[in-house]
Amino acid sequence: MASRIRIAIDCMGGDFGLRVSIPAAVISLSQFSDIDLTLVGDQSAIESALPNAERSRLTIVHAPDVVEMSDKPSHALRKKSQSSMRLAIDLLQQKQVDAVVSAGNTGALMAMGCYVLKTLPGIDRPAICSAVPSTTGHSYLLDLGANVDSSAQHLHQFAVMGSALACAVDGIERPRVALLNIGEEAIKGNEQVKLADTLIQANQQLSYIGFIEGDGLFAANADVIVADGFVGNVALKACEGTAGYISAILNDSFKASLLSRLAGFFALPVLKRIYQKLDPEQYNGASFLGLQGVVVKSHGSSNVKGFVHAIEQARLEVSSNMLDMIDQQLAALSEN
Repeated sequence: MASRIRIAIDCMGGDFGLRVSIPAAVISLSQFSDIDLTLVGDQSAIESALPNAERSRLTIVHAPDVVEMSDKPSHALRKKSQSSMRLAIDLLQQKQVDAVVSAGNTGALMAMGCYVLKTLPGIDRPAICSAVPSTTGHSYLLDLGANVDSSAQHLHQFAVMGSALACAVDGIERPRVALLNIGEEAIKGNEQVKLADTLIQANQQLSYIGFIEGDGLFAANADVIVADGFVGNVALKACEGTAGYISAILNDSFKASLLSRLAGFFALPVLKRIYQKLDPEQYNGASFLGLQGVVVKSHGSSNVKGFVHAIEQARLEVSSNMLDMIDQQLAALSEN
């Protein structure tokens, strides 16, 4: 592991651009003494947004263009070679940095990552993976939308990559892997999921526990939960929407009357703990697993706190040598 971890930040991407990326960069430098940051974007705008802080661990790379959230991935790939997103990925490909963090257009980031970095040997398609809360901590859910239609072989590859991520970042010796399905019985599910079940079960490198249903996402029975991108994305968005709904209902209920406000005052410590567990910003930072480089996607509407978490996720993946661990598991798989 290198003594310094170098992370490039696409400062212009996302809904808020510099208003979030620059404060997050400054906070991250104060929290993590082992990182150096390369800020990629409009140099004059970055200079104006930076406070009068220590810049010895900061480098600015000028990018005259920006990938808009509305850009099609194919357009961004062909026409935005001088964008902040593309130049950040180029720095990773040239090994001038160890990781990239962006809140920009997800499709464009994936397209550029695949084109510039390529996929790891043995991986057909990258997958988007993110932590989701569980009763005892968190689990990793993938794929979250990179592939809307995945074969059984792809799901098997996702299981290998997710297991390697949990092992590297969380230090779990044999992460428990599960397949998200419409039932736990062997007869449930489509042919793709049934075949994936057979493939993953045959892989002795994985600690496979079988199928789980949607109501088991937060039960802490699995460390890694595998689904195709369509199912995984719908599951994640449904969970985020449910968390927002619960928060809104509680807020309205405690404002209903003077007695409710009084009850809310005494319940505030408990409510804060619940909110911290459900806060999506705490789990911000989705990993693009399968690329030949560490690429972490922050949610486009993330706040500063969430962007800091995305930078931390990139730091953890580099410091834990996650890519090497995925390589080792893929090599062991090819030998069998």
